[in-house]
Amino acid sequence: MYLTTDTKKDFFKTYGKSEFDTGSAEGQIALFTFRIKHLTEHMKENKKDLATERSLVRLVGKRRKLLDYLKRKDIERYRAVIKTLGIRK
Repeated sequence: MYLTTDTKKDFFKTYGKSEFDTGSAEGQIALFTFRIKHLTEHMKENKKDLATERSLVRLVGKRRKLLDYLKRKDIERYRAVIKTLGIRK
């Protein structure tokens, strides 16, 4: 599996408050971004995989909703997440 529990803990430790803070918006956005990048690479090789394409679209939507929430609540945290993850260009 490409995403182990240790990898998840590292994401939440790096982007969240601690490795056990799995509910923070920053940690979830970082995890979604990692999964989106992985699925994007898969889709480049398997263009007709519609199930993966649907999963990718759902993940992007979830990340978008979390980013919108973070932008409404705390614009500075939003800007920090965008900058560290390199989502916007």
